[in-house]
Amino acid sequence: MTTTLYGIKNCDTVRKARRWLDDHNVDYQFHDVREQALTAEQLHNWLQELGNSLINKRSTTWKQLSDEQRRTIDDDASAVQLLLQHPTLMKRPLLDTGSARQLGFKAEHYEQLFTHHTL
Repeated sequence: MTTTLYGIKNCDTVRKARRWLDDHNVDYQFHDVREQALTAEQLHNWLQELGNSLINKRSTTWKQLSDEQRRTIDDDASAVQLLLQHPTLMKRPLLDTGSARQLGFKAEHYEQLFTHHTL
């Protein structure tokens, strides 16, 4: 299975993650969530696995949502719809190795992930 990094090109944290992957010769695909749509199934599965940590409540997008929209985030179906409409609401980057998912970027976490998994 291919390793995929989900995020947006102009996010500093995504840039750090991409630089780390490149520097460590990790073969991966980059999926820009603004340019390539995510599926409802992907989002549902990630919400099931990662919970509401998938939602970046510190983002500009979150701050621009109405109170009503913010309240619906606890319902997976509503959260999926909101993420489909506002993909930048997703915490980034999301690294998917096929067998594990990692939200955000910390070099030590990536080091552990790629040391313990054969890709």
